[in-house]
Amino acid sequence: MRSTILFLLAAGLHLVVSPHGLLHATSPRRPNIVIVFIDDMGWGDFSCFGNRDAQTPQIDRLAAEGIRFSQFYVNSPLCSPSRCAVTTGQYPQRWRITSYLADRAENERRGVANWLDPRAPTLARILHESGYATGHFGKWHLGGQRDVDDAPPICAYGFDETLTNFEGMGAKLLPRTLKPGDTHPGRIWADAEILGGPVIWMQRSEITDGFVGAATAFIDRAVRAGKPFYLNLWPDDVHSPFWPPVDTWGDGSRRRLYLAVLETMDRQLGRLFDHIHNTPALRDNTLILVCSDNGPDVGAGSAGPFRGTKATLYEGGTRSPLVVWGPGLIAKDKAGTHNETSVFSAMDLVPSLVAVAGISKSAGATFDGENVLPVLIGESTTSRAAPLFWRRPPDRKFAYRAGPLPDLSVRQNDWKLLCEYDGGKPELYHLAADPGESCNLAEKEPAVVQRLTEAVLAWNRRMPADKGAALGSESQPKPAHPKNKRTPE
Repeated sequence: MRSTILFLLAAGLHLVVSPHGLLHATSPRRPNIVIVFIDDMGWGDFSCFGNRDAQTPQIDRLAAEGIRFSQFYVNSPLCSPSRCAVTTGQYPQRWRITSYLADRAENERRGVANWLDPRAPTLARILHESGYATGHFGKWHLGGQRDVDDAPPICAYGFDETLTNFEGMGAKLLPRTLKPGDTHPGRIWADAEILGGPVIWMQRSEITDGFVGAATAFIDRAVRAGKPFYLNLWPDDVHSPFWPPVDTWGDGSRRRLYLAVLETMDRQLGRLFDHIHNTPALRDNTLILVCSDNGPDVGAGSAGPFRGTKATLYEGGTRSPLVVWGPGLIAKDKAGTHNETSVFSAMDLVPSLVAVAGISKSAGATFDGENVLPVLIGESTTSRAAPLFWRRPPDRKFAYRAGPLPDLSVRQNDWKLLCEYDGGKPELYHLAADPGESCNLAEKEPAVVQRLTEAVLAWNRRMPADKGAALGSESQPKPAHPKNKRTPE
């Protein structure tokens, strides 16, 4: 059965293909681009970033031949806004995507859009209009979830082919689960069938393999058409609940299940990496970027030395591991190196990848991200020029450690400031000396506090408002997550 499913995926029989299709041949020397955007994985989860409890040899191989970056950030500590930033090159607040997209009533309560406005600039559309074949395979979560069944299809954002999960419109892979002792697999999120099809039901532990099979077939079609390609592969394996192969469950603890899923995902992603690595024309002209969409969930992944988890504005919530691979594109003497200096973010990837594609004009798009292409390919160790700003998700004021979460944060150079919407309760950290954000220097550095507070408050005033302040006053501390229970985002 599994081989039949993968054959159908490889044949492309279950993909949504937009009307533009693969039409115009382009120079084969334009670089191919692959973004692997992993759901809910911590900064310290790859073994090349220090994980000693699990091994990720496929990602480690990319790092050994490429560059790993330890001061890379995503632009939100939750999935939908983080995905918005890496899609548009802009702060997600501009599009009212400030928390995970839920059902209509919940989105309205929080002041969150039901989907990303199709008028937003997108990397896929810019590349497509320049002659790239474009495909999205995996989690979307930028429209088409719960009861939001009239969201634009994913191809409306510039993609030729799409295959998604239960949080997107169109053709999808949906999970079945089989626990020890079960005789019949159960279906998860069966109601997602209202969000379009066709639907293929797969064992949960094999779904990334399914996305990889479809993505590989997409690559082959693009190559045959003589087109460069841009590919999103966005797996959601390490988002709870965790369903690794039954023989890897171990003691069944949340941590053990997470580690097993992580290793399984790494192995399945290796099929795609092998296909590119073993094809000379692809190996020498493809750039692969691998990172996470936000920090790890409680009791699952690892944020390494950093404070905080998913949903928090501390480093553990917004700092992500980044591995960039491209033997024909990265400076030869930088292969296998570790960039510990450059500070930049996911929204900076958009103008950078537009630049690597040789596109000088982006249809009038104005990015908050900056072009850091020389950093990505090892020709520079500079940082983005402008500060980075964050606003907490409007529904995430719950208590953390000794108190409620800060509302805003900013990083400029080595300084990181967190504060309330009115600038009160400042926390100031010098990240070079204190990456774990353990020593609040606000009282000792009043001038720095004033400067950064003014900057983050000014930025927040420029962004469309959400209902965060009102929700924050009503929110209660969240209970610890039950073992292996799906969290809502």
